[in-house]
Amino acid sequence: MAVLSTIRSLFSSAIPIENETIVPAPLTSYAVKPLTEKHAKEVLKLNLRCFRNGENYTKHTFNYLFTEPNILSYQAIAEDGQMAGFVFVILNKDGTAHLTTIGVAPEHRRRGVAGSMLGHVEAALIVKGISTIVLEVRVQNVTAQTLYTRFGYSTVKRITKYYADGEDCYLMVKSLV
Repeated sequence: MAVLSTIRSLFSSAIPIENETIVPAPLTSYAVKPLTEKHAKEVLKLNLRCFRNGENYTKHTFNYLFTEPNILSYQAIAEDGQMAGFVFVILNKDGTAHLTTIGVAPEHRRRGVAGSMLGHVEAALIVKGISTIVLEVRVQNVTAQTLYTRFGYSTVKRITKYYADGEDCYLMVKSLV
């Protein structure tokens, strides 16, 4: 039974997903700061709240993202110290980067948090000499597509059945030079 439990933990979170009523957070300002392994539990909980459709990462995926040296990670922090968002980007040896995930707490959405983190990431990538950033976004996630388009990303391809639930994604790319 312990083996089965271990295998399950590789593919799911240990934190149960509960229904919640979203109440907008009080108006506040946000700061983008480095995200480290000490924030892992908080990121895992926020990840489950951000991605209710089952495409949330497991604790093992976050362990990988926190421990690999070629990954940048940042968090958006509200004035009260609460984590309002997170972002992870993998740096590739070929001078490109892959935005793997970006999430904003439901109560902090539509306040520019994702845009602030995205701008911060892009500036850090430019400093590191990265020339191109790529990402995948659900075809149905028009809100995210609008954000990326506003930041200069272009859709280059539709990938069929990319997500576990069978939904397609768009591959989007931006030149940073």
